[in-house]
Amino acid sequence: MALFVGLAGISLLGVILWDAFETIVLPRRVTRRFRLTGAFYRYTGTPWLWMARRIRSGKRREGFLSVFGPLSVLALFGVWAGGLILGFSMVQWAAGSLLGEPWTVQSFRAQLYLSGASFFTLGLGDVTPHTPFARLVTVAEAGMGFAFLAVVISYLPVLYGAFSRREANISLLDARAGSPPNAAELLRRHTRQQNLDALADYLRAWEIWAAELMESHLSYPVLCYFRSQHNNQSWVSALAAILDACALLEAHTEGALRWQAELTFAICRHALVDLAQAIEIPPRAVPYDRFDPATLAEMREVLGACGAPLCKARAAQDTLDRLRQMYEPYLFGFSERLLMPLPSWSTSRASVDNWRTSAWEKVSAPAESLSGLQVEDDDHL
Repeated sequence: MALFVGLAGISLLGVILWDAFETIVLPRRVTRRFRLTGAFYRYTGTPWLWMARRIRSGKRREGFLSVFGPLSVLALFGVWAGGLILGFSMVQWAAGSLLGEPWTVQSFRAQLYLSGASFFTLGLGDVTPHTPFARLVTVAEAGMGFAFLAVVISYLPVLYGAFSRREANISLLDARAGSPPNAAELLRRHTRQQNLDALADYLRAWEIWAAELMESHLSYPVLCYFRSQHNNQSWVSALAAILDACALLEAHTEGALRWQAELTFAICRHALVDLAQAIEIPPRAVPYDRFDPATLAEMREVLGACGAPLCKARAAQDTLDRLRQMYEPYLFGFSERLLMPLPSWSTSRASVDNWRTSAWEKVSAPAESLSGLQVEDDDHL
């Protein structure tokens, strides 16, 4: 019995330490089928999302969902700490370590108490180890407690730094593509002043953003559960809007703008698929069509008016359908798992950008030019 408990304790320590190493230190995607962290998020995220789906108010549901990401990080730290304490106490008990006065083997409860005091370096001294092996294990556990605290302190700033960098471009998308963002509005606002060069530069910035998203979120998949500041924004909807715009430009235009759209589409789709594999979200059959044929006709007219060379409409439509099949099933998978709605290709003219609203003003700010963004007679309000 003691041998079995000891081996189980050593195995538990190994599993937790390796899982913490893969989650925090290892800078690459882990492809192993079973992981403690993966199981933790699978068995905690599912009931959390189940409860969220039963909240009718969209604002309250979003607030409830926003808690899960940060709370899960703290809960995961607690699981690791509890597992390490339990593992060390099992090893001590199995070895028959002598504790306290008189020098006898204490109960498992006493071993668990000593393990917790050693891990958190309390140093109370009411229960002390007396055998060489017990002292060795106690010192090792105390050192691991210090290391665990250091990892927690260093992990959180890195996590929130990556989250902040992700959200910066999403916030900038508000004035450029609407709230929620969509491909048609992105193209309308950039082509209004014949500004195709600015559109190409903006897609290049999103190419870099997608590469950073893939690197940071594969290293720290928990960031996928962190939600944006505004209820009508998310990293999934932002990625969908950019993919839609790139697919449309790649299918219907030619020249330098199309080349940049192809590059941005490639890295965005790469990030989307790799993240789906990392957090085990399979592609989902498309439940409804986000695409509006009337929007396509409008966009071809807009692009043609600003001087963009256009492809033949029939061949372009086949290309667009093929491109959409490459990413939309993954977008719908993320949308269903994370409860992040996907934008349509074109928004309602009644929608209001976030920058035009405030908590104190119940109506939007009057339409006016702001930093080069011109809105004519409430055209987009």
